[in-house]
Amino acid sequence: MSRLTHLDDAGEAHMVDVGAKPATQRRAVAEGRISMNANALTAIREGAVPKGDVLATARIAGIMAAKKTGELIPLCHPLALDAVKVDCAVEEDGVRVTATASLTGKTGVEMEAMTAAGVALLTIYDMAKALDRAMVIGGVRLMAKTGGKSGNWQIET
Repeated sequence: MSRLTHLDDAGEAHMVDVGAKPATQRRAVAEGRISMNANALTAIREGAVPKGDVLATARIAGIMAAKKTGELIPLCHPLALDAVKVDCAVEEDGVRVTATASLTGKTGVEMEAMTAAGVALLTIYDMAKALDRAMVIGGVRLMAKTGGKSGNWQIET
């Protein structure tokens, strides 16, 4: 196994020094899903949730969360993101959230994409919980990343 980059020679956690790394274009895509009962899903689809437009609010929350990732995840670099996109797709028994983060920089944006997806899903739960407290959030995962020293990667389907 390769050396863990967030541990120094003494085995103590530290923030990785990316100062000497070249800036490259980087992009990451993450997704997750929230399942719910038919009543909640219908209300979300029809814009009839008492708290307002659930999907629009989830998109904004996801974008905001991506921008705050460096404040939320220990040892994660604060990044000047070029773009964050959060898409919400209503499916048969829930909503799938796909988040894409990108920048030209010295470190990747995987955590930003996953944070965006996770917070968007939590926002959906928060806004619709009066209709279904048993909603289940799951499957938050990195789908693909491009750029950087390790190159391109995508989940095998």
